[in-house]
Amino acid sequence: MTNPPPPGPTPLPPTTDAGEVQATGTPGIDATLDAGTYRRLIEPRSPGRLALEGGVWHQISRKYLWEQLLSYGMVLVIVIVAALVVGLALQQTWVFIPGGIAAVILVWTIAVLPRQVRAIGYQLRDDDLVFRRGILWQRMVAVPYGRMQLVDITHGPLDRGFGVAQLKLVTAAATTGVTIPGLSQQAAEALRDHLIAVAESRRTGL
Repeated sequence: MTNPPPPGPTPLPPTTDAGEVQATGTPGIDATLDAGTYRRLIEPRSPGRLALEGGVWHQISRKYLWEQLLSYGMVLVIVIVAALVVGLALQQTWVFIPGGIAAVILVWTIAVLPRQVRAIGYQLRDDDLVFRRGILWQRMVAVPYGRMQLVDITHGPLDRGFGVAQLKLVTAAATTGVTIPGLSQQAAEALRDHLIAVAESRRTGL
């Protein structure tokens, strides 16, 4: 009878390839943040645009565009119907001037919405969160993790219908507060938990 070979060393758990290391440093959170989002951040073509070298930009849910199109479309319909009722039924033809101006502005807003939505992004860096939005009017703000006082998730009836939410970051300085719109419910919750954990570690000096 042949004796069984002596047991070899216990194998180590598999390691993670460098390419699989998540950009946030938290395994699995990037997959949640990027599920159902746009893949390329649209930036202005002007030479004076705000830019941030390096890092990974996360974008918002594609459903947010449809929510905004529906919202602005409903307002456009209400403006047109109200102008027609006041102008024709009540013989107040002057209402067509402001009504027409409002309708043109709403149509232009709807036309540029796809580019505006795809210009919204946020980046999770070692010490802060950077948020950017805008094509013509650009805004980029960095919120240090250690100064976050409140991370709040809000969503209205229309948001719930499309499965999106807003994540609001409150700091001691009102000018550095940030609201990230159009996150999926799962992404908003994952990002909230991640930011709270990182903010606590920064405050305790860990």
